[in-house]
Amino acid sequence: MTTPLRIDFVSDVSCPWCAIGLSALEMALQRLAGEVAAELHFQPFELNPGMPPGGQDIAEHITEKYGSTPEQQAQMRETIRSRGAEVGFTFSKDGRDRIYNTFDAHRLLHWAGAPTTRPAGLQRALKRALLEAYFTHGGGPESHELLLRLVGEVGLDPARARAILDSDEYALEVRERERHYTDAGINSVPAIIVNEKYLISGGQPVETFEQALRQIARGD
Repeated sequence: MTTPLRIDFVSDVSCPWCAIGLSALEMALQRLAGEVAAELHFQPFELNPGMPPGGQDIAEHITEKYGSTPEQQAQMRETIRSRGAEVGFTFSKDGRDRIYNTFDAHRLLHWAGAPTTRPAGLQRALKRALLEAYFTHGGGPESHELLLRLVGEVGLDPARARAILDSDEYALEVRERERHYTDAGINSVPAIIVNEKYLISGGQPVETFEQALRQIARGD
């Protein structure tokens, strides 16, 4: 018997571990085909909600935020590339140049996941496209030109997306979802919440996701 699971994937499109975590989760779900039927919902979380237009140099930002040295940053980039390769996600060898504001990307993701937005499944496609645009190809997720191109590539309506970007539509809804998760104690991402009850934190290996989801499905 196949067990239905609701999975809320709380993340930011500027978070490398979110790209790793999503890829590992998807691989785990492939292994669990026939055992679980997962319904994925992508929820907003901004790592840098106050980031101004144009963003900030990534090395400068990480130094200010975490106090890490250039050597430590280089080692972390290599670790991230290696972990990404293990789950089929490609990080640019040169890394990211800048960190950007991602609020507009989250507004479009909210729209893509709305029940009235059809066909279903395009929220997941847009999420992956945003992650790949930033981490693999070096695009800036604050760019409306990039966002509209990705919307069209995954099969959503660019004209409707442009209307959203030219207004404040879905801003309140995204802020409410962000507050909901921070109020629930989520302060780092990815945070994977299963059946609105079980939390799996971080960009875990495929096997960890597989084991946890199987246990949840069985009611262990």
